Amino acid sequence: MEKKKFYITTPIYYPSSNLHIGHTYCTVAADAMARFKRLQGYDVMFLTGTDEHGQKLQRIAEQNNVTPIEYIDRIVDGVKELWKTMEISYDDFIRTTEDRHVKRVQKIFMKLYEKGDIYKSSYEGLYCTPCESFWTETQLVDGKCPDCGRPVEKMKEEAYFFKLSKYQDRILELLETPGFLEPEARKNEMINFVKQGLDDLCISRSTFDWGIPVPIDEKHVIYVWLDALTNYITALGYPDEPEKYEKYWPADIHLVGKEIVRFHSIIWPAMLMSAELPLPKKIFGHGWILLEGGKMSKSRGNVVDPVVLINKYGVDALKYFLLREYSFGNDGVFTNEVLLNRLNSDLANDLGNLVSRTVSMIEKYDGGVIPNHDVTGEFDDDLIAVATGASARVEAYMDKMNYSAALDEIWAIVRRTNKYIDETTPWILAKNEADKGRLDTVMYNLAEAIRIISVLILPFMHHTSREIWKQLGIPEGEGTGWKDTFTFGLIKTGTRVEKGPALFPRIDIEKELAVLMSMEGTGNEKKADDKSDKKEEKKETSAEEPKAEITIDDFDKIELKTGKILECKKHPKADKLLISQVKMGDEVRQIVSGVAKFYTPEDMVGRTVTVVANLKPVKLRGEMSQGMILFADDADGSLKFVTTDAADGCTVK
Repeated sequence: MEKKKFYITTPIYYPSSNLHIGHTYCTVAADAMARFKRLQGYDVMFLTGTDEHGQKLQRIAEQNNVTPIEYIDRIVDGVKELWKTMEISYDDFIRTTEDRHVKRVQKIFMKLYEKGDIYKSSYEGLYCTPCESFWTETQLVDGKCPDCGRPVEKMKEEAYFFKLSKYQDRILELLETPGFLEPEARKNEMINFVKQGLDDLCISRSTFDWGIPVPIDEKHVIYVWLDALTNYITALGYPDEPEKYEKYWPADIHLVGKEIVRFHSIIWPAMLMSAELPLPKKIFGHGWILLEGGKMSKSRGNVVDPVVLINKYGVDALKYFLLREYSFGNDGVFTNEVLLNRLNSDLANDLGNLVSRTVSMIEKYDGGVIPNHDVTGEFDDDLIAVATGASARVEAYMDKMNYSAALDEIWAIVRRTNKYIDETTPWILAKNEADKGRLDTVMYNLAEAIRIISVLILPFMHHTSREIWKQLGIPEGEGTGWKDTFTFGLIKTGTRVEKGPALFPRIDIEKELAVLMSMEGTGNEKKADDKSDKKEEKKETSAEEPKAEITIDDFDKIELKTGKILECKKHPKADKLLISQVKMGDEVRQIVSGVAKFYTPEDMVGRTVTVVANLKPVKLRGEMSQGMILFADDADGSLKFVTTDAADGCTVK
């Protein structure tokens, strides 16, 4: 039976300088999806590459006294080395300076020209060189490029134009098609953009020569967006070597940053319509990873180098953090402290400790051999149900590009398995010979739950999966396929375990932050003597003072959402504070609350709460808080939750 096909792409990155963690974010997401689909049995095509033409690159090369290709080659070598370090499993890497691309772009240009959708005229307008984008006066923001905020230049030159306006109605209909453009906010933004009217698109330049020559007029080079966007089909051999194109096109998913959604969801489909080619099935515009203070930017120098983090914590840890911490469609704020807390909580404490405890107990109680499992008991059925029920939910979330929620489903098994240890108390069972059969079943169930976890995390953390298989004595291919996650009981009795090093050693966060502050490429953290945390905590816990009255417009700025508390623990440095992990729809946030006087962590877990969702993130005694859970005091002075019957993730009106 022929495998189902799956084609996924990243944007092709602009090699003006080295890539940062923001570019890594998109590529890690694409890699996880490609690995996930391969695990499910799909024939996957995963494309990435570099966009190597345009005025900006020509200017940078001139400033460095080299030719454009000499400058670009150096940057591209670095990009490929980064993807090698990140262990990105791409199937093809397209460079737009390659002959295979250049010749095919010229053929596509001619196809659109011969159809009558390209014509020659002159252009006078406002041009952003860094974005390679033309803008009208009304589209500018404070007189600057609406995408990057940089100054624009007035340009006037002869040019070829693509009849984008011809396809306005069809593009609008496409954008309104459910599932084509996600998330919903991007879809609505593009629909509004198209409804304002589409102008014909300038697709050539004549004031510089670093580009693909227009085949009928070599004074012109093809405008970078027509050049760049067609990479998704030229890499497949279209139009002259169509075998791979016919096999994989149309793309299942184009992953792009939100700043280039317009080009991919409007211009690219219009060109395909003109060429009478199938349209991609989905465009997904992900959010940005921000630093405190704003967007990461190579030109500003405020970037995080992923290689620094990989060298310190490993590639699996970084991939897990990027996909677990942030909701893929939204922006997220990166700090070293958020990273370290996530690694400690999820990887060292939850997963790493679970594997270490289980293998150690099998060695201690069963001589290092996975035992029989004949004596069932309380808690077994619930563990098995959680372990075997996660796969379908993970599939559903992955199909929605909701990586964070998919990983949370996997960690639900991790948390349930850790709880199973506390419920069954193997150390007590081991004291009584009569309980040996029950102890053996508990050991088997722990190992089997971990096997399922190890397969589910394979698309995200393949080294960790294989290390778990090694410690459990599982040969790859025996119970390590996707279909094997739906079945409990596949580990063979008698399999010998072997304790290995800790999967993720626990990090001393204070010491590690001090080290990171002294290193370049870790986010330009605050100096050690910065007192802002203490100021924020003082502001949070100070005595109540009279507040200025507000208007309904002020109140309307507050975004209230419902959420469910998944986990809660005491703050390690403050007796009055509790740290909760709150799930709001598809997103999980950490929120710190000063309510330990009234509630224990156990009291908090499982509660449906109302959250101020758009409160600026702040660190309270070293712990990041991304919102505020609402409480109200009663007549006795006790705090009570502000509750609602709405499901988690709903907006409260």
